Amino acid sequence: MIKLLGKVPKNITVALSGGPDSMAALTFLKNSKRNVSAIYFNHGTTHADEAEDFVKNFCSIHKVPLTLGKIQSPRSSRESLEEYWRNQRYNFFNTYSSGRYETIIMGHHLNDAVEWWVFSSIHGEGKLIPYENTANNIIRPFLLTKKEDLLKWLSKNDVPYLIDPSNKSNVHMRNYIRNNIIPHIAHINPGLTKVIYKKYINLYG
Repeated sequence: MIKLLGKVPKNITVALSGGPDSMAALTFLKNSKRNVSAIYFNHGTTHADEAEDFVKNFCSIHKVPLTLGKIQSPRSSRESLEEYWRNQRYNFFNTYSSGRYETIIMGHHLNDAVEWWVFSSIHGEGKLIPYENTANNIIRPFLLTKKEDLLKWLSKNDVPYLIDPSNKSNVHMRNYIRNNIIPHIAHINPGLTKVIYKKYINLYG
């Protein structure tokens, strides 16, 4: 079951990647009779070009207004590739939200929150993915929903999506944690997902 955290405004823009999380977020919120538009950021990879064509076609068919963004500056020697993509993406979001009233919706879900808590714990302090980023007018209302429930929504409603092939690579630390560490943690502490869920309820519920 999809459960939303906090209140989602009437006029919203969904950050769309073409992947299952954002496609579920877009279609679920569009079905809720909200005024929904979308933004897509191209990271300059082969998959990103494929995903851009996919979201353009989907938004055109379903009459969802779409704004496109792309890499604007070269990577600094101090940035990892993940940091570079993230910084460029959020710069685009900030530019988009400046002067607008639409809240940007991100498709982060409960499994993402568990992965981030594990990742940040390894680096010294367990942290939650924040529900909102006021600087960029962003909220993450799906943090109480498991990935499997988003996938069920997509299947039930016959919504297409793409899988980024880089998700299988363990080069990026978040992928390594998702693919290799989380299964072991789930075996040791199968209740961790409920713990993170309760943390969000206590903070924002």
